[in-house]
Amino acid sequence: MGLLCGQTMTEFIKVAQVNELGPGQRKLVKANGHQIALFNVDGVLYAINNNCPHSTGPLIKGRLFDLIVTCPWHGSQFNIETGQCDNGPATSNVITYPVHIKADDIFVEIS
Repeated sequence: MGLLCGQTMTEFIKVAQVNELGPGQRKLVKANGHQIALFNVDGVLYAINNNCPHSTGPLIKGRLFDLIVTCPWHGSQFNIETGQCDNGPATSNVITYPVHIKADDIFVEIS
């Protein structure tokens, strides 16, 4: 069965192994041309686009407090679970990616 108009294909891309990312750690990964910041917060994995929507600052290098990452360039803040921009100068949210674990492998879901 083919895709209907307006539908996109979802892909599950292997980006790392579980033992590469312990609690409190982060890792920059690439999947289908996307740079993705992968965070392990208390054993829960979160994945967001690495580029701040304000001026492409590297979110992987930002300060993380609870679930809020601060862009190291201009201070925009984003919730890594929802992508919600909590503080500017960014005016749009950051893209989030669902994370799946199968056996020892970490996958991100890209539509």
